[in-house]
Amino acid sequence: MNTAQFIPIFASVVAAATPLAYAAFGELVTERAGILNLGVEGMMLVGAIAGFAVASQTGSLSLGFAAAILAGILLSLIFAVLTLTLQTNQVATGLALTLFGVGLSAFVGRSYVGMSLNGLPKLDIPVLGDIPFVGPLLFHFDIVVYGSLALLFALQWFFGRSYWGLVVRAIGESPASAHAIGYPVIRIRYLSILFGGAMSGLAGAYLSLAITPMWVEGMTAGRGWIALALVVFATWKPMRVLLGAYLFGGVTILQFYGQGMGVHVPSEILSMLPYVVTIFVLVLISRNPKTILLNQPMSLGQSFYPHS
Repeated sequence: MNTAQFIPIFASVVAAATPLAYAAFGELVTERAGILNLGVEGMMLVGAIAGFAVASQTGSLSLGFAAAILAGILLSLIFAVLTLTLQTNQVATGLALTLFGVGLSAFVGRSYVGMSLNGLPKLDIPVLGDIPFVGPLLFHFDIVVYGSLALLFALQWFFGRSYWGLVVRAIGESPASAHAIGYPVIRIRYLSILFGGAMSGLAGAYLSLAITPMWVEGMTAGRGWIALALVVFATWKPMRVLLGAYLFGGVTILQFYGQGMGVHVPSEILSMLPYVVTIFVLVLISRNPKTILLNQPMSLGQSFYPHS
């Protein structure tokens, strides 16, 4: 493979990995606070249609991304009220949220099927972008891609060195103990869930405004579930989340290139590859429970309500 072939493949892998990274980062923060939200797929879909609808009506991609983030926040707020205030089961509520998001996005998006937009432009970074090989490889992506790298470093600092990051981790380990020493457990869990919704909405908008700037019903195609698996695969570590996103993004793109190169394997088999890899990785991790338990928040998925 020469340089001319490698660079577009690498760019495609980065693009495919970016929505996975955002959605998984959001879920990582949510789970670090002890909340399991299985509604990522639904929030991504609602974000995708909200972003596309607003961008198509206003002509502004920035407003489209803002609307997608807001839509993700509003949908996650429903989940937060149900699980934190009304104390519903987190797993059942998350599944219901996904089903609701799938249906809502299909209903709202009926009038937008077949429409297309000009996609998110790539940044043209002077001097750096002109460096042979390195320039096209690293400095010709859009701002959302670079934002995912900035978010990685922000989360690394937040959980590793900041006071409130340590508080979130403490709440994820033992909300009762954190409440006993005066931390606002419910408020912090609300904020963590809303952050997860914002990132899922942004991830969905990246699909409909950047990767394929058009609306297609069900366009997330299971990426929300892969993002959930990525958090476990990464054992709740931000750097591993990004590496996992690039791994699964690479598998997704390679199956497209395989079909284009005429690989003598049924296209349905190639399309299954990202999900097969997801299951395979999770099985490998599950063989050693210590790998997961080392970083898994102890209160993950468990309801908590302060009685005083």
